[in-house]
Amino acid sequence: MAKKAFNIAPVTMRSMPFWCVGNPLGDPFGGPVLPKIDSIEVAKILADAAKEGLIEATSFHDDDLVAWDPKNMNDDLDKKSETYAKLQTIKKILDGAGIKVHMATCSLHGNAMFRNGGLTNPDPKIRAIAKKKVERTLRIGAVFGAKYFTYWVARDGFEVPVSVDWKNVYNWLADGMNGVYDYIKAKKLTSYVGATVEPKPNEPRGHMYLPTSGHAVGFICGKLKHPEFFGVNPELLQHESMALLNAVHTVGYLTSMKKLFFLHFGSQIKAQFDNDFPPLVGPEGLKETVQMFWALRKVGWKGVLEYDCHMLRSDGNPADPIGCRMAFVRDCTRALSTALLLADRLMDLNTEGMSAAEADLAATALMCKLDEKSVKEWM
Repeated sequence: MAKKAFNIAPVTMRSMPFWCVGNPLGDPFGGPVLPKIDSIEVAKILADAAKEGLIEATSFHDDDLVAWDPKNMNDDLDKKSETYAKLQTIKKILDGAGIKVHMATCSLHGNAMFRNGGLTNPDPKIRAIAKKKVERTLRIGAVFGAKYFTYWVARDGFEVPVSVDWKNVYNWLADGMNGVYDYIKAKKLTSYVGATVEPKPNEPRGHMYLPTSGHAVGFICGKLKHPEFFGVNPELLQHESMALLNAVHTVGYLTSMKKLFFLHFGSQIKAQFDNDFPPLVGPEGLKETVQMFWALRKVGWKGVLEYDCHMLRSDGNPADPIGCRMAFVRDCTRALSTALLLADRLMDLNTEGMSAAEADLAATALMCKLDEKSVKEWM
C-alpha cells in the first residue's frame, strides 16, 4: 500500500499522470527517444512510485489507457471486450498500490479527424463524435473513481480568423461542456465532484479559443449552465508563461474567483513553445515557482498538485526505459519538495516599511538563507 498521504501546505496530494510517465520523448524534429510502453507497464511504474512514497494519485487521457475505435464507442461497456479487461487490469494494479485516480481527460487531439478541432469542429458530425468520445472518457474515469473531468483545449483553435464561425464557436464549446455535466448527472457518475478547463495560448494550433485562465473563467461564468461545477486547472509555469504571464498572478486571480480546482505543474522558458520541463528544471522560473507556492499559502488554498511535464530528451535512456522513467518521477518529487521548502522560508518575510525593490531582495535573501551580515560583506 502507498505510504501516508502527502500533506504539506498548500499541496494535499501529488498526482503523476500516465501521459507524463509513458511519454516516449518525441518532438516535431525528431522521433521518440524511448520505446513506447503499454499502459499496463505504466501502471506498474506508478505503483512502484507510490510504494516508494513518491506519489499518491494519477490521472489519464482515455487514449493513455486503451485504444479508441470510432466505430465502436461503447466498447468499455462490453464485459467481454479487450478494452474492459485491460481497464480492470490497470485498476487492480493501481488499487493494489493504493493509488487514487484524480482526473480523467479526453484526447481530442491525437486522431486526424480532430485536426480542425473536437468540440468546436465546424463539422457537426465531428462534434457529435467528439461528444461521444468525451462520454466514453467519463465512463472510464468513473470506473477508477475519478474526481474531475478536465477539458484541455487540444485542437480547439484556429490559424485563420476569417475561417472561424465566430457567431457559433463558443456556443459549440459550451454545448460540449454542458454535455459533460448533463451526462455525469444522467448516468449518476457520483465519483465526479467537478470538471475543469485547462487553458493554453497556442500549440498545436496557432491560437486557442481559451488561451488563458482569465478566458477560461469568463467562459465558465458567462456561458455554462452550471458554472459552480466548473473550475480551472492552470498549467504553471508552462501554459501561461508561453504568453508571458506570471504564475503568482494566475493563482492569485483564480483563488480570488474560487476557481482554482487543482494545479498542473512543470517548468517553462517564457514565450517559447511548450517546453514541459520537469519542475525547477531549466534556466529560469525559480523565484516565480517558489513565490507561487508562497502565494497559495498566504491565501489559504490547499489542493492537489498534478505534474504535467516530461523528462528531458537528453535524460531519456533507451537502454533503461523503465529506470529512466522512475528517475523522472523521483526528480519531480524532489523538485516539488525543494520548492515547498523554499516557499516555507518566505513565510517569515515582513516587508513593512520596505520599498518594492527592497522587499524583493529581502525575499530572495530569505529564500537562499542569506543573513544581512553575509550580504553586506560582499557589498
